[in-house]
Amino acid sequence: MNDERMNSDELKRAGLKATLPRLKILRLFEGSDTRHLTAEEIYRQLLEAGEEVGLATVYRVLTQFELAGLVRRHHFEGDKAVFELNETGHHDHMVCTACGKVLEFYDEALEARQREIAAVQGFSISDHSLYLYGTCRGMQDTGVCSLQKDLADRRAV
Repeated sequence: MNDERMNSDELKRAGLKATLPRLKILRLFEGSDTRHLTAEEIYRQLLEAGEEVGLATVYRVLTQFELAGLVRRHHFEGDKAVFELNETGHHDHMVCTACGKVLEFYDEALEARQREIAAVQGFSISDHSLYLYGTCRGMQDTGVCSLQKDLADRRAV
């Protein structure tokens, strides 16, 4: 997918009709400062915006988006799934176990090493996910999430 906002044409290319709930959820993802959202967070944000969409509809749309390749589902902690738009290239994740925030990263040397390891074993990689768990610098240094501070600083500008 390109870097432009997804619209009804993008939904149609993914084999989905451009229904109002699908468009609302898609626009919510595009306008969110948070790239990784749970179904419950999406539902709550839609309610706060005055939208009348049921939680079951949110789950159904997210499943349809995932099957169509529009979003990716992750299970960073426990059984709770988070979703992100599948608009950027491959990346991996670091998850702060203290505040729950997620950092995305890409490292070509790490990717190359994974391909080398697979090749030695005669293994062909079709996809992979790497999650690193630990604590963000803010939680380590001050007990306050550094990502929340960065987000607050960006909003203040």
